[in-house]
Amino acid sequence: MKRQPAIRTRILAAFTPIVMSLIAMTLTMAVTSSAQQLAVSHTPTAVATQPDAGMQVTGKPVARVNGSVLTDRDLQREMFTLFPYAAQHNGQIPPEMEPQIRKGALQMIEFEELVYQEALRRQMTIPPAKLKTAENDFRGQFNSPAEYHQFLISEFKGSEKALDEKIKRSLLIDTFLKSEVDAKSTVSVAEARAYYDKNPARFEYPEGFAIQTISILPPEKPTPDSLKEERKRAEDALKQAKETTNYEQFGMLAEKISEDDYRVMMGDHKRVNRAKLAPQVVDALLAIKEGEITGIIQVEQAFTIVRLNQHIPAGKLKFADVKDTLLKELQQRKQNAVRAALDKRLRKTSKVEEL
Repeated sequence: MKRQPAIRTRILAAFTPIVMSLIAMTLTMAVTSSAQQLAVSHTPTAVATQPDAGMQVTGKPVARVNGSVLTDRDLQREMFTLFPYAAQHNGQIPPEMEPQIRKGALQMIEFEELVYQEALRRQMTIPPAKLKTAENDFRGQFNSPAEYHQFLISEFKGSEKALDEKIKRSLLIDTFLKSEVDAKSTVSVAEARAYYDKNPARFEYPEGFAIQTISILPPEKPTPDSLKEERKRAEDALKQAKETTNYEQFGMLAEKISEDDYRVMMGDHKRVNRAKLAPQVVDALLAIKEGEITGIIQVEQAFTIVRLNQHIPAGKLKFADVKDTLLKELQQRKQNAVRAALDKRLRKTSKVEEL
């Protein structure tokens, strides 16, 4: 999958402060999917440790990669990159999610440090013009010079040289990954077609019905009298439904009188698999044509009226219909595999210590 072209994505992901008293929270929320994509193959499905309550950032080491120290500040920034919804959770990561996100973030910062060191070992360089553009783009993310100055002081003790080194580091990581991951993760249309042909069951779909409903539901504690009243309301609803002539009219009536949850969507259930419908509903639908309305159907103690918008026979999606989505999926899968193999290879010849 193609990553975000602008280098500011990675830079913001790497440097947005966690303590937002100095920088607007919008910078945190500006982080896009680039860093998240990089972490996909590293995020664990389960971890045994429990989150630290109220983790305080002190700059203490959390890992060493070939002697280079990564701190809790680096770690927590990455955690907020992986969970960009912190602003909706009072600036916190939900406790039940924190162990998983913490470990994924730790593996991510270790991976990027390994990539950076490998780029240096290969003596990769960044053209001055590209570096200058990235520096200008990054500074342009701030709302004012004062905001940028506050960031520079809090993160780099006022040193623009230190910031520029971080920007250069991000560019090297990005360049390396484009060469060693993106370029090796392309998927051709022929490969997608081969996958489609070898996995026919995945693209088959069962018989289904596109329907709208108007339902009259019983009270929580029904009585014989209440059920009679319910039936009367259902008959009145059917009379009104029979007067509708199209999708919109039936939908507007559903919004007005239906009592099921689909009333807020004009009664529209979209496509429903035949196996998920009550037998009496299926029988009623098979007895009418598209655009017609059933009579009152009783399902347990509820009454429903159904409009058949389309009867969809079982079939198989055409390759042309799934090609673009399938290409993206297969490319993402390949990218994850290539990235995981790169991570394994780099770790094999390195010393990574988690402190």
